[in-house]
Parts: sequence; structure tokens; C-alpha cells
Amino acid sequence: MRVAVIGTGYVGLVTGSCLAEFGMYVTCVDIDKQKIDKLNRGEIPIYEPGLELIIEKNVKEERLKFTTDIDETIKNNLVVFIAVGTPPKDDGAADLTFVENVARKIAENLNGYKVVVDKSTVPVGTGQHVKKIIRNIAGDNKRFDVVSNPEFLREGAAVQDFMKPDRIVIGAESEEAVAIMKDVYSAHYLNEAPFVITNIETAEMIKYASNAFLALKITYINEIANLCDLAGADVHKVAKAMGMDGRISPKFLHPGPGYGGSCFPKDTQALAYISKEYGYDFNLINTTIKVNEQQKVKMVEKIAKLLGIDYKKKNAFENLTIGILGLSFKPNTDDMRESPSITIINEIISKNGKIKAFDPIAMDNAKKIFGNSIVYCEDEYSAVEGVDCLVILTEWNQFRKLDMQRIKDLMNRHYLADLRNIYEPEKMNKLGFKYTSVGRG
Repeated sequence: MRVAVIGTGYVGLVTGSCLAEFGMYVTCVDIDKQKIDKLNRGEIPIYEPGLELIIEKNVKEERLKFTTDIDETIKNNLVVFIAVGTPPKDDGAADLTFVENVARKIAENLNGYKVVVDKSTVPVGTGQHVKKIIRNIAGDNKRFDVVSNPEFLREGAAVQDFMKPDRIVIGAESEEAVAIMKDVYSAHYLNEAPFVITNIETAEMIKYASNAFLALKITYINEIANLCDLAGADVHKVAKAMGMDGRISPKFLHPGPGYGGSCFPKDTQALAYISKEYGYDFNLINTTIKVNEQQKVKMVEKIAKLLGIDYKKKNAFENLTIGILGLSFKPNTDDMRESPSITIINEIISKNGKIKAFDPIAMDNAKKIFGNSIVYCEDEYSAVEGVDCLVILTEWNQFRKLDMQRIKDLMNRHYLADLRNIYEPEKMNKLGFKYTSVGRG
């Protein structure tokens, strides 16, 4: 089986590399020559545990290659995955420009039957739109099928998710296309991974419905956490008891400063836009988006309250230095897109506060966002030296067992805002920290 993957971003690179690991002959193509040159030198443009070894192995064994030649790649492969970006427009709609450009390229190079697979996250109706673009250019005599095959990869665990998926969704209009897709995923099929075979529109909706529900679940537990703070309840025990209910499950019931990343913010906005296009007011998703943004600001208010300052004042953080541990939206990734750290840091800076920060992986991406407005530190301990308050924003494992006595000795004042709840309040108070967390009273 020969497979093409167009787009070497997060989804495309993981998909192509893992399919090669399953024995496919995969060509990954991108118009970004600089990125392709890096990949051909063995330099991986994203941080994802386990991915580098898979790429190195399969390039060496000649099952995986990288190129900018999209025309030849389309001609030489039976299955063509579209894995390009669909960034949000100002109104929240998904921008399909890159998907449409790839569809035109496929049409221009349609030299035989192809299975065109939408792997990008796209609105309901995109599969038919892609089909129409190809048909209008290639004509009625050329054979092809369009398939929707959404991805469900968690950043930081994408390789594991691809290798052992919860389900594989295939939306198609022909038995031939379904059979070929089952062949592509034959390793999963033999391992009895659940397959969901449906029409294209349903597959497209499954992706948005799944991500929006997880975003809603995170937002719900954050709201419960905020109420727990006021009521004196412990959100962790609330979440644990909730998660024991098989109808709920414990996943995504972890309170914090709000969701971020490349998927949840974009996909909730896109679902809200899709709903609006169909004349439906999706109040629950609109509220989820609003509340998630409010949660980020509430964290700044929480820090201010801990410090005993009036958040509403224009210069609330004047003469204060805040140490930040964790900048990426979650651990095991360098992704800064829509990270709560962006809102929180910018709010503090806007009120004349100074920031010192450290993240194990995301520092380079952070510099593209914050420039020279914050101080970038070499490690955890240099980030807290001389600060008035330490804020933990990302639950990297290396932050879980810090020498907190050393941390305290390095700080100017001993305020700790643990926004990921990785330390025990009683222990921190005994050490002499003035401590706050999320939803623990």
C-alpha cells in the first residue's frame, strides 16, 4: 500500500510516520521547503514523545520519505490524505483555503482511481465540497472517492493514540473506499480496534461533537471548582466521586486555568459557527467558549487575591515580580496555541507586573509570542529567584517534586498559586507558603 500525506503539521507528520511504522510506504509532502529540508536532515519540527524514533527508523528502512513535489506524490499513490491546517477566521469559521488548494492539486493530477481522505478537522459538508472541486476540474470520467477520517490525537500522547485508538471513524460513500481504508488500518482491524463506518457528514460531525464535549467537560469541572472555592468543598474528591460513575468517567475532570491548544478552542468556535449557519443557536457551546475565557481571567484575579491586591486597579501588579512555571497549554508538548499562560501573563503585564518564566520545551515558541516582555529562565529555580509569587500553570512531571524549601528560600515573598493542584495545601502551608489552588476551598 502506498500512501500520500499532504501537510506535515502535527496531524500529518504523526499520521504519516505511524502508517509507515505499520508497514505502509508513505510520502509526506509539504509546500514549506524549509520544513521538508529539516525533516530530511532528521530534524523534527514538533515535540511529540516517541515520534522522532519512529521517523528515524522508517526513513532508514525507506518506508517514509519527505518531499515538496506534490504533483508526483499524488500521481504515485492510491490513498491521499489531506492533513493541512484549518485555522479559525475572525468569525470562528474554519478557513478551508488550504484544503481547497490541495483538492485542486489532486484534481489536476488524477491519473487513476484515488481515495482522497480528509484528515484535517473540517466542518460538516467539507467532504462534498472537496468532491465538487475535484469533479469540476477533473471531469466526470475520472474515478475517485472522498472519505472523512477524523483524527483523535492528544498532543503529548499522539503516537500512543494512533497506535492504540479508541475507535477509527470512516465516512465514505462507496464500499471500495471503505475496503481500501480498512486495508490502510489493517493493523488496527486485526487488533479488533472498533471501526465506525458511516456517511461523510456523520464522520465530520463526530469529530466536532467529540472535541466540543471534552471542552465542555473541562469547563464544567472548572465551574464546579470555582463553586468549591466559595463553598469550602474539595473539587478533587468531587471529581473522583463523579468519575466513579460509569456514565461520566474520570477523564477530563481536572480543574485548572482553562483549556487551550490547537483543537478545543478552534473546534468549539467552528461548531458554534456551523450551528449559526444552520440557523441553530447552540447556547451550550457558546457558553462554554465564554466561560473558558473567563476562567483564564479568574486565575489572575485569584493571584491578585492571594497577594492581597485589588485586581481592578490599573497598576495592580506594580512593583511585583511573578514567577511562572509552565507555558505550554499542557505537558509533553511545545504547543502554545491558545494556552492559558498567554492570557494570564498578558493580564499581569498589562497591570505593570514583571514576569520570569520557565518551560521545559515551549520556551522558543513562547519567545515568538511574548518577545522581550518577559524574562526567560534556564530552569525552575532561576525562574523563582527573587519573585514575589510563584504560579504553576502547566503540570509538567518535573514540577511535581520540586525542592520547595529551596524554592521558598529563593523567593522574595512566599506566595504560591498552584493552578494545577499538584501540591498539597497543608504541606505548603506548613512550609510557610501563602498558598492557593483551584477548587480546594
